[in-house]
Amino acid sequence: MTIFERYLSLWVALCIVAGVALGHFLPGAFHAIGAMEVAKVNLPVAALIWLMITPMLMKIDFAALSEVGSHWRGIGVTLFVNWAVKPFSMALLGWIFIGYLFRPYLPADQIDSYIAGLILLGAAPCTAMVFVWSNLTKGEPHFTLSQVALNDAVMVVAFAPIVALLLGLSAITVPWNTLFLSVVLYIVVPLIIAQAARRRLLATGGEKRLAQALEKIGPLSLVALLATLVLLFGFQGDQIIRQPAIIALLAVPLLVQVYFIAGLGYLLNRFAGEPHCIAGPSSLIGASNFFELAVAAAISLFGFESGAALATVVGVLIEVPVMLSLVAIVNRSKGWYERGALRSPDQVSAPIDLP
Repeated sequence: MTIFERYLSLWVALCIVAGVALGHFLPGAFHAIGAMEVAKVNLPVAALIWLMITPMLMKIDFAALSEVGSHWRGIGVTLFVNWAVKPFSMALLGWIFIGYLFRPYLPADQIDSYIAGLILLGAAPCTAMVFVWSNLTKGEPHFTLSQVALNDAVMVVAFAPIVALLLGLSAITVPWNTLFLSVVLYIVVPLIIAQAARRRLLATGGEKRLAQALEKIGPLSLVALLATLVLLFGFQGDQIIRQPAIIALLAVPLLVQVYFIAGLGYLLNRFAGEPHCIAGPSSLIGASNFFELAVAAAISLFGFESGAALATVVGVLIEVPVMLSLVAIVNRSKGWYERGALRSPDQVSAPIDLP
């Protein structure tokens, strides 16, 4: 590990402080950057996500995607945790913490709205950022792409009815423009760019040239991650300073949910005998959130100043630092994970060794 990677937690903490401070003292600049969006998708953040996920997407060889079928258990865990557990556990935690334990400390007229925002987050598992978390845990890139594609397909048909059920609504208006634009911007476009770059590198210098290029752009991915953190906290700098207590209380059920969902997915993959490179991305996709969709849905249903919108924003704020802590846990527990797998490594299809 480089010094930069070794002290990543320190850089994350500094970026959070810098983001809050800059957002407070330079609100005009961050409002201008925040206004650069289409269908609630912030374009500067989208560009930074491109820089983050391109190195992993360049590792993908489409000819090897057929190997993913051997990891059907990991796909099954992903779908089960994301759609049969996560939305309902988030609703339960919201009712326990916000509706009961923290009720005396929160505005009475916003309790239901806060819970609604949490439910919207719980029903929107991660899309693009899972590539980042997978890359940091040395996850199998082909599996990661396959589970993201399948998860997005399920989201199109499952998000609206699950949210409507949990919110007690007869129907819900899904911000389709946000959903589809996010998939195009965060998955399709960077995948095309990455594959074009991969083919050019292989054509001009083979695997060695590709490996050298990936090594050079690797640090750029982490820099983009930290810059994203500054922007996200900068956008909400005033909110954090004006109502820190409410934000802290809303963060509690979200934190419990993140670690519960990641732990459940991790353990189920271990029980199923999937290799560590599958368990990492499989468990982290549900722990992370598709916050653009959740924020857009909260604003369209309850309004910009609603408690639901604030709850989804809290999800945005805790996303990066909490997921980096999960990445550290997954990496440090690799030995424990592999010792407890039900199947030995020779009984599991070996992951594809790509540069």
